Amino acid sequence: MSRILEAAVPPRLGTNFRWLLGSSWISQVGDGIALAAGPLLIASQTHDPFLVAMGALLQRLPWLLFGLYAGVIADRLDRRLVVVLVDLMRAAVLAVLVLTIATGAVNIGLVLGALFLFGTAEVFADTTSSTLLPMVVDKADLGVANARLMAGFVTVNQMLGPPLGAALFALGMMWPFVVQGVCVLLGAALIAKMRLPAVARPQEKKRVRQDILEGLRWTWRHAAVRTLTLTIVTFNITFGAAWSVLVLYSLKTLDMGEVGFGLLTTSGAVGGLLGIGLYDWLEARFSLGNIMRVGLVIETFTHLALALNRSGVGAMVILFVFGAHAFVWGTTSRTVRMRAVPTEFQGRVGSVYLVGVFGSMVIGTGIGGLIAGMWGIVAPFWFAFVGSGLLVVLIWKQMPHIAHADADDLSAT
Repeated sequence: MSRILEAAVPPRLGTNFRWLLGSSWISQVGDGIALAAGPLLIASQTHDPFLVAMGALLQRLPWLLFGLYAGVIADRLDRRLVVVLVDLMRAAVLAVLVLTIATGAVNIGLVLGALFLFGTAEVFADTTSSTLLPMVVDKADLGVANARLMAGFVTVNQMLGPPLGAALFALGMMWPFVVQGVCVLLGAALIAKMRLPAVARPQEKKRVRQDILEGLRWTWRHAAVRTLTLTIVTFNITFGAAWSVLVLYSLKTLDMGEVGFGLLTTSGAVGGLLGIGLYDWLEARFSLGNIMRVGLVIETFTHLALALNRSGVGAMVILFVFGAHAFVWGTTSRTVRMRAVPTEFQGRVGSVYLVGVFGSMVIGTGIGGLIAGMWGIVAPFWFAFVGSGLLVVLIWKQMPHIAHADADDLSAT
């Protein structure tokens, strides 16, 4: 058993990383539960499509409103303390929600308000917690460490959490949120055990706007991080456009039914397990630049394959491969960014990246809906294929530089 644990979490990553990993995995359980329980709670209060859509929007809107401010907070204050306090706030919001459900006072307005508050707290928690890993793990080990963190997202958030959330909701509306609250508190307790090195912070007081502008300028002036950020923004627009109609593609184009749609999403998660098993092997044998190149090609041709495919089994195979790519790409891009960004800028540069990720998804979803309405359900996949293909051609030669912009720093460690 000890050998298995050491293989999964190498001792060289340190005790602080184990606290961070434990916190992340436990929090992912709670977030996965909410993926199913949140929409079910909204549906229990209203069948109005506009209000149902508002539930998803209000969870992502805080990234656009507060994402850059969260980066400033992460770089100005004690990061460990920020994560703990924000998690306590999340637990408080869940406690109020549970109380209203238990007393029968819950209504759609309260549920939407709770989702917005929880989404806001999540912005500050996720932005700040993402800065902790580079503080406790050597640059050379960031790939392995990120893979372990991403493994929790695939296994417990995407695979275990949603069915558990649905099962708990069937037992009683409040139970998934009770369990989620316990997960949040346990995650905060593990973060509190971490011991972090001091972060150099400027003595002079600055306005928040100045700090935000510093983060934007640093991102823009660093060629590799700038290109990586623009790449993820562009690819998420095309991804968001394609995935906005995935449920209709499953139901109407492939005639798979509701269960079939669930199998499609599960196929992606199972593919992620393959990515988990392969990542250490890939990183040891191939350059990050080539891993990223192959990933961009896979994503581009995923859209083409779905546009041409008319088989449910074929779609499941395509999404299985895509799921493996998504895990490897997510781990690699996080590693590249964390290695390149100085500790004192991790919060602000990371927030620019995350705002781009979520903002581009919102834009892509809107574009996908418009395209599907005008030219049919499969049209967004063609849009995504052409858009992704053009970007791959434009940045192909830059990928090795983007992935290894910190090579001098790594050779010195």
